[in-house]
Amino acid sequence: MDWLPENHLVFFLLDLAAELDLEAIHAVYRQKDPRGEKAYEPRMMVVLLLYAYCVGLPSSRKIEKACWEDAAFRVLTGNQQPDHSRISDFRRRHLGALSGLFVQVLRLCQKAGLVSLGQVALDGTKVKANASKHKAMSHERMLKSERQLEAEMRALLRKAELIDAQEDGQYGKGKRGDELPEELQRRSSRLEWIRKAKAELEAEAAAAKAAQRNDEAEAAEQEAEAAEASGDEPRSKRAARRSRGARKRADDAQKLAMEKAEAAGLELSTVATAEADPLRGC
Repeated sequence: MDWLPENHLVFFLLDLAAELDLEAIHAVYRQKDPRGEKAYEPRMMVVLLLYAYCVGLPSSRKIEKACWEDAAFRVLTGNQQPDHSRISDFRRRHLGALSGLFVQVLRLCQKAGLVSLGQVALDGTKVKANASKHKAMSHERMLKSERQLEAEMRALLRKAELIDAQEDGQYGKGKRGDELPEELQRRSSRLEWIRKAKAELEAEAAAAKAAQRNDEAEAAEQEAEAAEASGDEPRSKRAARRSRGARKRADDAQKLAMEKAEAAGLELSTVATAEADPLRGC
């Protein structure tokens, strides 16, 4: 099954990346002991970061998620899913080389006539090898454009660094922030939790209904007492009838609430005062 059309930008970027000189990145790896570390192809990582930043995903955690859930990212990575720590480490380790590599790719996109790459605006002038002097980008304009791209790439890399630091503080290193609690990660325990949570919600609803019915019964009883004290016999009879009906409904609701609480393995008093906490008691 083809996940993306053949003219998708990702394929163009991957082909462009094949022409990049990654010696600065490979030199870093040659100085580092790679044992015990899963290696991701540097060329893929460069394009992954560039594409993510340009389409508005500076967070390494969101990039990791996109590598699982977004077809373009899955094609770009060859269906690999580097975690956010590896993505962040790659950016940090090769920060000096990345800005220049990004600008190289953007300049090639610019030369191909692209007016933008995601949220990054490019100069739309298409510069062909045989273009006339009037159509070609002047040397001065080319330098200005390159400086603008360099500034934008530095800003994107800085933004990514700040967001990763903020999210590390918020979620903790190694945590993506949207992980399921441990008891919900395995299907067997997840189904058990769902059944228990459903029973608790039903018990809480029954307890709330019982409390409402009891309030209605007490109000009806007070009305019956007032009607009896008034000496108005027809009114008193009507109020007494309403009071008996309200009390029966309250008793029935209380009985149902107790049954629901027992089925959920909860005390009725606990159910009645429970706060909305989806993981309570699990």
